[in-house]
Amino acid sequence: MKKGILISQLFIFLTFYTTAQTLVKGSVKDFGTKNPVEFAALSLHTLPVGTLIGGTLSDQEGRFSFEKVENGFYYLSVKLLGYQTVTKFGLQVDKFGEMTLDPIYLSSSETSLESISIEAQRMNTNFDSQKLSFSAANFENAKGGTASDILKNLPGVSINGEGEISVRGTTGFVVWINGKPTQGNPMTLLSQFPANSIEKVELITTPGAQYDAEGKAGLIQITTKRGQSEGLYLQLNTRGGFPSIQSYGNKLSAYRYSGDFNLNYQKGPWNLALGGNYQRNDQAGRRIGEVVTQRQDTSTYFPSFGERSTDEVNYSTRFSLDFTPNTSSNFSLAFYVGRRTRIRTADILYDDNHRLISGIKSPSFQYFNANQQERRGDFVLGSLDYSYSFRNEGKLISSFLMEYTQLGGPTSNRNLGYPNLTQVYQEEYNTNKNPLNGIRYNLDYQSQNRPWGTLLFGFQYRYLDHFGDFYYERKNFKSGLWELVPEFSSAVDLKREIHSGYLQWDKKLEKWKYGLGVRNEWMRRSFSLKDRLGSVDTTYRYAYVRPFFSGNLSYQTRENLIWKLNFSQRVERETTFKMNPFPEREHSETLEQGDPSVLPEFIDQLELGIVKNWEESSFFATLYTTRIQNLVNRVNTVYNDSILNRIYSNVGTAHSYGLDLGAELFLSKKWKLFLGGNGYYYSIKGEFDQQQLNRGSWVYALNSTSTYSLSASWSTQFTLSYLSKRITAQGEDSRFYQPSLSVKKTWLEGRLALSFQWQNLSLGLLDSNQQRISTWRKNEFYTTTNYIYEVDQLFLNLSYSINSNRNRGKFLKSEFGEKEF
Repeated sequence: MKKGILISQLFIFLTFYTTAQTLVKGSVKDFGTKNPVEFAALSLHTLPVGTLIGGTLSDQEGRFSFEKVENGFYYLSVKLLGYQTVTKFGLQVDKFGEMTLDPIYLSSSETSLESISIEAQRMNTNFDSQKLSFSAANFENAKGGTASDILKNLPGVSINGEGEISVRGTTGFVVWINGKPTQGNPMTLLSQFPANSIEKVELITTPGAQYDAEGKAGLIQITTKRGQSEGLYLQLNTRGGFPSIQSYGNKLSAYRYSGDFNLNYQKGPWNLALGGNYQRNDQAGRRIGEVVTQRQDTSTYFPSFGERSTDEVNYSTRFSLDFTPNTSSNFSLAFYVGRRTRIRTADILYDDNHRLISGIKSPSFQYFNANQQERRGDFVLGSLDYSYSFRNEGKLISSFLMEYTQLGGPTSNRNLGYPNLTQVYQEEYNTNKNPLNGIRYNLDYQSQNRPWGTLLFGFQYRYLDHFGDFYYERKNFKSGLWELVPEFSSAVDLKREIHSGYLQWDKKLEKWKYGLGVRNEWMRRSFSLKDRLGSVDTTYRYAYVRPFFSGNLSYQTRENLIWKLNFSQRVERETTFKMNPFPEREHSETLEQGDPSVLPEFIDQLELGIVKNWEESSFFATLYTTRIQNLVNRVNTVYNDSILNRIYSNVGTAHSYGLDLGAELFLSKKWKLFLGGNGYYYSIKGEFDQQQLNRGSWVYALNSTSTYSLSASWSTQFTLSYLSKRITAQGEDSRFYQPSLSVKKTWLEGRLALSFQWQNLSLGLLDSNQQRISTWRKNEFYTTTNYIYEVDQLFLNLSYSINSNRNRGKFLKSEFGEKEF
């Protein structure tokens, strides 16, 4: 009897033991730097048969996990391009509930990454349920340029003729640099960041609660190159542009040249990074326009054409120092100092100004408008971060940032006689000084993966004080003195304070991954406004307390197929420029002003998609819908017969419904094709200046990068970015496209590289790099302007690296000031 009971108990124990399921987790780190390694491919196999149990990728902290692993013996394989493959044999799973492996260390491979041809490459993209990751190495045509040259090639991302970048048709996304949020306009923010220093770019269109709620279109995360071993890394890059091929009748020639360096030294617990760049990037061009205003029985026509060029110089120095005294603590100190100067010249001839009064044409009048706008920005930033990892694998992160920025620059506007340019009809000058002070503090806690999931929570405080002095003067030709123009002169002061706390919970269960988050934000702002005569002294106040919810759900039907459902709520706050109601004279025919009572834009986004990976190729498709409340648009009114007033104001609600597609395809061993497509229906419904707005249209965008490897050291690449015609609140913008071609040659196992770039291909046959912008209002005005930017730009890039291991400097970027620039 006892023997039978003993046998039955033993049978029950063995049955339970062999079917027990365990959460197996661990981390992947670099052998030399001890830094976490992301995107390492891990596969778990049974012994001795070798049956594949599951596969996964390490996350940003190097962590990985396999759920519901039955007791038994296994081996674990870890692979990543640039590292030696590691295989752990004899892995015994004999615990119930949870099992933590010792850290897995990867050693860098001796094979140079630059010398690997396409036939030996792994995927340079990673499409996940919550983010899309792209290697900067995909885009040869961006080498020697800036981060914005990389962004415009990504699926769902498009750029227009004014240099604005949008994601799924929406501007206002936030850029993160090495895990740190910035609040700059992407084109301005990234125009100083060398493309050569970027390792990868990530698109997160529906971020979780742990991310700042700022940004209509979500966020774009930039990661700079990182070291794979101790020692010195140095990369030197230089770029030179050939003279302009086509003539645009500009007064001065365009110059284009740049140089940058990235230095990284790692020794023991220390990691020092230093970077600097200088870039001159002039753009020739011209514009052709026509404006018609209507007042009662009088129509005023003023067609125009002339120069529309920019001269741009920026330079900066970036420094960071990391100290990791032990496996638990890390200190990081960073500074950033930079200057950017941009001069826009618009010398325009108004050659046939006339009126129709009751159908009778008045005599034509000609004049020449010499207009030059200069914008300068000096940035000084510093940050100090600290992180501590607990024995329970939780992590506490503290981050503090301070920024001082000096913004400003004059605009000169002269109306001259034509052809007698010595005759001056009007001469005006306006300038401004805009010092900005900002601070940000974060305190975050991250728990590690537990049976109940992962928990993240934290607090953020942000403060902004942006003061502006705006002076507008007009020359009195009788006295020869400059006189103040009160209606265009003002002093403003924007103060904004934000307190936010968040809670994010994520869980993985077999083939399911899901998460919920909420970020509660209290924001208050005050906008003080004074004129120069003392007759206006007003403060506009606004505040809100608002939760922002997010959620994600994904299901992995097979090893290489994922379905996803994501939701996120966001906010877009306006800049001082868009709040100042005093007009600024942009040029002869245009004033610009803001709205002191403008409300923040609130965004809801929902997406449903599929991610498919097979062999070396990958594909994703995402259906999405976006609603923007309190939409801010630039709208026009008639200031007088020959001047339009551009006003930034809330105009209503915008909706978009679309499909986002992307694929990385290896068409052969030497030919890789990267495609991105986005089509959506965009509509605006609202009211401005007692006029109803109800407009909608289909928009589509295409990005394509085709790379062909001629040999191990020769490659060529063709890229195309295309954006179709799309509506605005009062008009439409025409299509815009930019084709480019590059050829690259490497020596010394990839350490030395020379590339030739042909950007904005035209050959006199294509209307590349030009865009027409039109606006109208029935019975009031019609304006259309065709901006023709420089085409057929030729460049040579030369790059040399000492120590082929890559560098990752945790460089700092502007948190507040570059958005105002």
